[in-house]
Amino acid sequence: MTSKELRQKYIEFFKSKGHKEIPSASLVPENDSTTLFNGSGMQPLISYLLGEKHSQGSRLVNSQKCFRTEDIEEVGDHRHDTFFEMLGNWSLGDYFKEEQVSWIFEFLTQELKIDPQRIYVTVFRGNEKIGINKDTEAVNTWKKLFKGVNIEAKDIDLSEKNGLQDGRIFYYGDQKNWWSRSGVPAKMPIGEIGGPDSEMFYDLGADLKRHENSPFKNQPCHINCDCGRFIEIGNNVFMEFIKTEKGFEKLSQKNVDFGGGLERLTMVVQNKNNIFETDLFVNIIKKIEELSNKKYNEDPKSFEIIADHLKAATFIMGDDKGIVPSKVDQGYIIRRLVRRAIRYGRQLDIKEKLWIKKIALIVVDDYQEIYPELSRNRNKILEEIEKEEGKFARTLKRGLKEFKRIKSKIIKKDEAFRLYQSYGFPIEMTKELAEEKGLEVDEEGFYEELKKHQELSRAASAGKFKGGLADASEETTRLHTVAHLLLESLRRVLGDHIFQKGSNINAERLRFDFSHPDKLADEEKQKVENLVNEQIQKNLSVKCEEMSLEEAKKINAMGVFENKYGEKVKVYSIGSDDNIFSKEICGGPHIKNTSELGKFRIKKEQSSSSGVRRIKAVLE
Repeated sequence: MTSKELRQKYIEFFKSKGHKEIPSASLVPENDSTTLFNGSGMQPLISYLLGEKHSQGSRLVNSQKCFRTEDIEEVGDHRHDTFFEMLGNWSLGDYFKEEQVSWIFEFLTQELKIDPQRIYVTVFRGNEKIGINKDTEAVNTWKKLFKGVNIEAKDIDLSEKNGLQDGRIFYYGDQKNWWSRSGVPAKMPIGEIGGPDSEMFYDLGADLKRHENSPFKNQPCHINCDCGRFIEIGNNVFMEFIKTEKGFEKLSQKNVDFGGGLERLTMVVQNKNNIFETDLFVNIIKKIEELSNKKYNEDPKSFEIIADHLKAATFIMGDDKGIVPSKVDQGYIIRRLVRRAIRYGRQLDIKEKLWIKKIALIVVDDYQEIYPELSRNRNKILEEIEKEEGKFARTLKRGLKEFKRIKSKIIKKDEAFRLYQSYGFPIEMTKELAEEKGLEVDEEGFYEELKKHQELSRAASAGKFKGGLADASEETTRLHTVAHLLLESLRRVLGDHIFQKGSNINAERLRFDFSHPDKLADEEKQKVENLVNEQIQKNLSVKCEEMSLEEAKKINAMGVFENKYGEKVKVYSIGSDDNIFSKEICGGPHIKNTSELGKFRIKKEQSSSSGVRRIKAVLE
């Protein structure tokens, strides 16, 4: 089975269970300041999990583009990748545990023909401190399903201490079997939603003997020990709690959020034990072999880093939101991915200049049928990735000059770290150059400095993106609504070439990106601000209508990123029937009348990227 067939089989299976297919959202979140990228299928659906009605109903299915920055350093172990596709299905207050667990078991064992003898599952152990019990409901459902295929499913607690013990169902606590975007219950901010989950693992086989050569060799082997024998292939999240000042309370509806990595499921059905040997990577790997004149098995880690990082960078730049390499936010992540790939290309002794765009072209060709935005943005991807390669070539040259200035016999930790931080030298490159000159490197000291830097970066990131969750709070809702007034005001003041390129909203402020080539004059900013405030003072009503996308186009509703919408859309109109100021396709939530908004003020206007400007604004 090809990955394309698997993806479609999953979607068709859940459509047969009454689900409506929705397109993948952008990689870059809208109205969510908690993270740089969508790292799961549920992130774009937060407001619906909180209770807002979705235009497609209460049963949804899709394949969502995802990216996780925290996995950058993990790539190279055959199973981790930064960009991946998450197969997802959701129940928004419809079915719950028994149906979900039964259906996903049916899909895995009957549609994909996975041997149930190789499937193991985990469930939530419970947490007395937050008042949530052990998930015996999921356990009982799993036991019935395994019994149906003649497997006696023994449930085991504390396997992380005592090992597998011939178990089939395993209890784990907050760290493993609780899911929210921010992690364990103790770390969840007020307003965040989450719940217990039940994960499914595939047994790659004890004969791999990876456990004996892993950092976990002196620990008991269990399915969640990361030794390499077991790999997670799916997670059923029972999203029914919200954290409040009083503790954990039930949401107004019980939700199901399933996520299964396409890459790992493809690996299993194609009988591999490495995601980079599947058809999702094979063309990229072949091109790297051609460029380096080396075989994948000669240096698999370098091949995997190059393949993953350039695939991820291509998808981020291929997004319709126009992200390009830069020094900040998503642009910085692209830069980090591209430069790290180039460094590992050097380790493979790739001589050809401007070689990375050849990898990007393969990604576009492989995926453009599924994700047509890659084809639409093809020229921009190639142009920006070529520019970034040229910039890094110059940085490397300066770094080599810096290296030659080192005179001591031992390259100290701060020197090694400066080469890494300022010039992009991996420690492996520094060691290689040092060896050529007969020098030693304080490698242990380097990793101490790197650890300190990573801890500071994590703290800064947590501070930067804390709070401002994509919730339905009054403050966020008000700013979400005023974004519609801002877009229409920009178009009336600056022209019809203005389109929204992205937004980021929290309870304190609105950040709004739009297409425009020039810096706004003070007079233009004032006109926009005045026009927004005029509409607020008119006490205009905000009305929502559901219609087909074609109908929305006929009435000239603005569509922010139309390719992400399903068959039916919500159109929010601001104004009276005979005098509509704004008409826009949007998911919500919104206030009922502009009289609830207060005074709008633009605090800053600046460049976001080439041809894109950014406004930061508040309501006072």
